Amino acid sequence: MSTELPAAPRGTAGEVAATFLKLGFTSFGGPIAHLGYFRAELVEKRRWIDEKGYGDLVALSQFLPGPASSQVGFAMGLLRAGPLGAILAFLAFTLPSAILLVAFAFGAAWVAGPIGAGVLAGLKVVAVAVVAQAVLGMARTLIPDRQRAAIAVVAVALVVLVGGVFGQVGAIVLGAIAGVIFCRAVIPDAVSSVRFPVSKTAGVVALSLFGLLLVGLPILAATVRAPAVAVFDAFYRSGALVFGGGHVVLPLLETQVVDPGWVSRGDFLAGYGAAQAVPGPLFSFSAYLGAILEPGPNGILGASIALVAIFLPGFLILIGVLPFWNSLRTRPLAQAGMRGANAAVVGILAAALYDPVFTSAVTGAPQFLLAVICFTLLVAWRVPPWIVVLVGAAGGILIGLF
Repeated sequence: MSTELPAAPRGTAGEVAATFLKLGFTSFGGPIAHLGYFRAELVEKRRWIDEKGYGDLVALSQFLPGPASSQVGFAMGLLRAGPLGAILAFLAFTLPSAILLVAFAFGAAWVAGPIGAGVLAGLKVVAVAVVAQAVLGMARTLIPDRQRAAIAVVAVALVVLVGGVFGQVGAIVLGAIAGVIFCRAVIPDAVSSVRFPVSKTAGVVALSLFGLLLVGLPILAATVRAPAVAVFDAFYRSGALVFGGGHVVLPLLETQVVDPGWVSRGDFLAGYGAAQAVPGPLFSFSAYLGAILEPGPNGILGASIALVAIFLPGFLILIGVLPFWNSLRTRPLAQAGMRGANAAVVGILAAALYDPVFTSAVTGAPQFLLAVICFTLLVAWRVPPWIVVLVGAAGGILIGLF
């Protein structure tokens, strides 16, 4: 088994932490919007990775179980500053939303009232502009010819007509197959120099640990009957068995915490509503649930257990796959497949731009005008996304008041 030395990181842990802390406070709109914020900050502004490498990583994260945008962030931290960078990227991106949701669990219902509703509506509109910018930018690089444009259109159709995880994963798989068939004769692009610092030995260990926990935790929970183990098992399985992340995890979480009586259905829905109003990953909803579990563990301890457990499987399987993906993606056949998969990613983003991003945010002419303003600020004026977030929030409040 290969034990080759990983590629050297190219940045500092502090740089990664600061960058993802800013993203953690400003990335509203769900996982698809997060990918747009990441692209603007890490590809366009900071140039930590090229467009093709980023497209490859997004395609991989969409195919793996777990929270897609958090996996991309974890991998970018790993690329930039090694294992410490990966951990700090996760913590900095996740903790702002987790802390806000735990505060909500303790009674700080700051999202209530017309002002809070206006801010939430405005932030949904900002997500429209951010995702539209990401689709436009990625399309220029990842679908430069008719073959890949056709793959993207088929991916849009699959996601819109089939929907759910089957539509998304099916679009990636069919896109890769179509790439092998139709994109092999395409003049090869320069191979992205991105190489993640994970050895194959570390990858095998991570995949083994993922499987061991998935099988062993239910047995351990039934044997020792310790509440903390049962909670860790419930949230770990929720994170391990969901594809697409985000809203897809909600029915799994409801089964794990509402059905056994740990959380009431009313409290579950109230927390889900609050989760829509905070930046960062929707998986942070687990921190709220962990904080209110009955009989326990709950509070800060319960929130910490739930948060670590739900993210851990997605990160383990990502670490397990990355070293093999490092070598596989350099082969001509794999490159053709990735061309098709990347085109499908653009199609998935375009479909998400329509539903749920546009349909849930643009409910009338004022919201449409605000979306156009935000898009123009991003694309034509090159205004930083965090400023556009403030403009969208203020616009949402004005629309709500008048």
